[in-house]
Amino acid sequence: MPQKTKNTPMMEQYLSIKAQYPDAFLFYRLGDFYELFHEDANQAAQILELTLTSRNRNADEPIPMCGVPHHAAQGYIDTLIEKGYKVAICEQVEDPKTTKGMVKREVVQLVTPGTVMNSKGLEAKDNNYLTAVVEEQGRFGFAYADLSTGELKVAILSDEDGVINEASALQTKEMVLGSSLSEGLKKTLQDRLNVIFSEQQSAEENAEFSFLTSELTDSLEIDVTGKLLTYLAVTQKRGLSHIQKAVEYQPDHFLKMDHYSKFNLELSQSIRTGQKKGTLLWLLDETKTAMGGRLLKQWLDRPLIQEKQIFARQEMAQSLLNAYFERADLQGALTKVYDLERLAGRVAFGNVNGRDLIQLNFFRTSPSNS
Repeated sequence: MPQKTKNTPMMEQYLSIKAQYPDAFLFYRLGDFYELFHEDANQAAQILELTLTSRNRNADEPIPMCGVPHHAAQGYIDTLIEKGYKVAICEQVEDPKTTKGMVKREVVQLVTPGTVMNSKGLEAKDNNYLTAVVEEQGRFGFAYADLSTGELKVAILSDEDGVINEASALQTKEMVLGSSLSEGLKKTLQDRLNVIFSEQQSAEENAEFSFLTSELTDSLEIDVTGKLLTYLAVTQKRGLSHIQKAVEYQPDHFLKMDHYSKFNLELSQSIRTGQKKGTLLWLLDETKTAMGGRLLKQWLDRPLIQEKQIFARQEMAQSLLNAYFERADLQGALTKVYDLERLAGRVAFGNVNGRDLIQLNFFRTSPSNS
């Protein structure tokens, strides 16, 4: 006769950790596998095409279960993130050989669409922006960061249309809400960008965050940037030493184009295929480095409108056009430059691999840098 399921100490531990991350798939480390249980298992088995099994299959209520090998987990995590889900990675933080009873486990990182560092879907010449919004007395504090490069910027927007246009320009996949937003604004962002929302109502106060926001003067800018940094610290659970100082920018210093205008102009995304090929960016992009490719895309997304800045950029371009041999030498040198922004990010993040270290060592020992 089937017996009613009684939670084991391991399942009690799993349920306790899962309760802290109700909106994420919990990858729970068991030996050489990450296991998923209950509704996580039901959904993951369907999305990832995994075999669904169960624990205590002879009980009245067997527990749905599926798993992925530890060494191959990154591919499964990438698939979930690309589909707009979050993944909480739960590791054993004690040595089973020296521990009596249940091995202690805890979440060491929450991977979300806006905090991806190691994903095959993270294109070298594309940024992956996490944005944050705080509304205060009709003004909107808007901050964004690319965790993989360390870029951090903030602005004050005057209305909801400004929030929509900035979020669209950045193609953000995740937005941190530091205050309540109108349902109409949230629906528009979801419909146009398929963005997911994460909440961070409080901001930590520490020396690192104070340093990163030291050049900001508006209290709303400091607040929204602090909540964005706090969210990154809470989810990533490690230092953010590669994040650059927050830079204030003025959206009205650039040509204002709404989401539909950019979409129809096919600046960086084809209407027909959704890809880069066939767009203005595809036509112009002769950059030799990933860093240059990302900068060119930013320039196309935010055209200058101030005459002094336009002339300054034109003069720099003209000086290179006039110096053919120097330009050719520079292009040749740039082909050997790795993506230093993301390499520095991975080093600071603690997930650098052997290939990354070889690239960094090559740059450090290159004759051109001696």
